Amino acid sequence: MNETIAHDAAERELTPALLKGLRCRCPNCGNGKLLHSYLKVVDQCSECGEDYTAQRADDGPAYLTILVVGHVIIFFLSMTWEYMRPSPLMLALSMSAIATIVALLVLPRFKGMIVAWQWAKRMHGF
Repeated sequence: MNETIAHDAAERELTPALLKGLRCRCPNCGNGKLLHSYLKVVDQCSECGEDYTAQRADDGPAYLTILVVGHVIIFFLSMTWEYMRPSPLMLALSMSAIATIVALLVLPRFKGMIVAWQWAKRMHGF
């Protein structure tokens, strides 16, 4: 009983957990998958059995994704306009494609990081 309490009260390192979450891996062991589909958090880790049923990221990953995508698009938009001067249609299409690709790539990683942050801080969701 005392070992269980001591294990539960043990400090969880934030940086390794965030790095594991960035890879969409279990923040506890780093081996099991954290997401079982594009954005759905697993109920428990297949490797170590860590329970993730209480972890909810809500809108946090979406806000972070919008922040990053906005900065990436502004950079590419200014560089493209400055050096290439494409037609407005070509500019809109290329920026839309870049925004979509970047958003699809970073959204699950941000979700993994937020779930890992919650796990490390013992928040059990917001």
